[in-house]
Amino acid sequence: MSRQYSLRSQGPSSHNICSICWSDLTTGQGQAIFTADCSHSFHYPCIANNVHHGNLCCPACRAKWDKSKLPFQVPPLQQNKAKHGFDDDEPLSSAALSQSSGPHNVTIKTYTETSAIPAADSRPQYPVLVSICAPPLQDPDSEARTPIDLVTVLDVSGSMNGQKLDLVKQAVKFVIENMGSSDRLSIVSFSNSSRRVLPLRRMTIDGRESAIQAVESLEAGGGTDIAEGLKKGAHILEERRERNPVASIILLSDGQDNYSRVPSQMLKKLPASVRSSDMQHEIPVHTFGFGNDHDAKIMHAISDASGGTFSYIESVGIIQDAFALCIGGLLSVVAQELRLTVRSASPGVVKIVSIPSGRYVSLISDEQGVVDVGNMYAEEEKQFLVYLSVPLSSAPNTKTSLLDVLCVYKDLGLDEFIPVQGERVEISRPEFCSPAELAVSMDVDRQRNRLLVADAIGEAQRLAELGNLEAARAVLTQRRETLLTSTAAKAGDDVSHLFEAELKDIMDKMASMNLYEQAGRAYALSGMSSHGRQRASARGAAAGSCLAANGPRKQLATQAARKSTYETSAMVRMVRKSQNKRK
Repeated sequence: MSRQYSLRSQGPSSHNICSICWSDLTTGQGQAIFTADCSHSFHYPCIANNVHHGNLCCPACRAKWDKSKLPFQVPPLQQNKAKHGFDDDEPLSSAALSQSSGPHNVTIKTYTETSAIPAADSRPQYPVLVSICAPPLQDPDSEARTPIDLVTVLDVSGSMNGQKLDLVKQAVKFVIENMGSSDRLSIVSFSNSSRRVLPLRRMTIDGRESAIQAVESLEAGGGTDIAEGLKKGAHILEERRERNPVASIILLSDGQDNYSRVPSQMLKKLPASVRSSDMQHEIPVHTFGFGNDHDAKIMHAISDASGGTFSYIESVGIIQDAFALCIGGLLSVVAQELRLTVRSASPGVVKIVSIPSGRYVSLISDEQGVVDVGNMYAEEEKQFLVYLSVPLSSAPNTKTSLLDVLCVYKDLGLDEFIPVQGERVEISRPEFCSPAELAVSMDVDRQRNRLLVADAIGEAQRLAELGNLEAARAVLTQRRETLLTSTAAKAGDDVSHLFEAELKDIMDKMASMNLYEQAGRAYALSGMSSHGRQRASARGAAAGSCLAANGPRKQLATQAARKSTYETSAMVRMVRKSQNKRK
């Protein structure tokens, strides 16, 4: 029921495919074809949309194009854009290296729900699981990896005075110590206004000393204007003269914003660079809300709109560990601009019904589905259920072709796009199926359970915001019961039981409105953020997380915990480093 493949398409065949939508370029199918000077061809609508977003490089070979020779409109450069004096970033290191995936590429596995479907049966919602896994870092302890540009935007309002600010300083210094000499860091503080306390500097020995001095200079006082801090952080990255391949913002706050009372009001104030749905242009903002007084709704809205994650830090003592979890991922990016394409292998017969892709942008038609995944950390896995309409078979004891699965991503070490194409997904259609052939795949059922949990958390959170905690708890109770009767849970699947524990944790935090407002809202929203991106975030003392290893719940030393919390090896190593340093 499973297939695995990873190969680089080379030679003439790759020229017959549009590397944007990854569909056939055969002429005579009603779509105009554009061929650039570099000889690469694309569907006209695909490349026109690509150029409309300001991309003047070939998506296949990255050759620069002369816009005067392009047969479509190129948006003018924003020369009148206000400058803020943030083009003083320290030049990149000439020795900077991006770690190539080398002999290991992104791999794809596929799983059909069963190994066979009776020929006389149809399946209107038949699930096929597509799993994408990024390669490991070749040398985790080496600086020969993808360098990053990171801006930390830190709340220094009056509520941060004392132990909170001391612990934030300690956490940021841990980040500084673990960045390489090719990585660059800038620090912004905000209260009633914002201030850049460190320009974008490389974390060399001198750079680290300057950064630590900047951190030590921070003092608490005043109100909270998150938008001002974020705008300054975004402008620093927008106005860079030079750019490292990966750029992100870390935002931390412990209080209510004094200038924006609702998420929509906050988002209107933010620059487009942190609100873009285009995976090539977004600046992800990873937000951290800690304590009982932060505005979880606004912090979640910011991370959600930018493609980042929202972390809930229940205890201020683990701020450093939460930062470590985040930068463990950011310092291990091995693939960018990853796009997954699935196509019906039996056009007009097998149809794509839906692809529950969470917060990833997807486009679906009867015969094709595309999911834009973007960046992937080393060993990170993304899984998507593709629901198909499979008709009965008029030819018993044959096979029905279901799906062709392809993806393309940018290898940062090679600075080129790598296509990965796999074998066709097929399923047997015997006249009669044995019990073994109808046995449900554990991998498919586990992913179905994850989607049930994610949907339940979202619905319960919506009801809780309306003040209907009884209905919210009823939703969680019903989903727990459904999950426990699933094939995976009854077979003793550890991941499914961790999902069940997650639902129980949220139920407990919705026991009263006071408890929900103190912890339940932030816990639920951080869970929604993590499941929506299939990416690790700090969630209090969530079962299975490496952050809870020293808490009341001991970490489960199994692969199951990693699967349910989305924690990669690089993240766990960085958290262990932080925990050992704190000891």
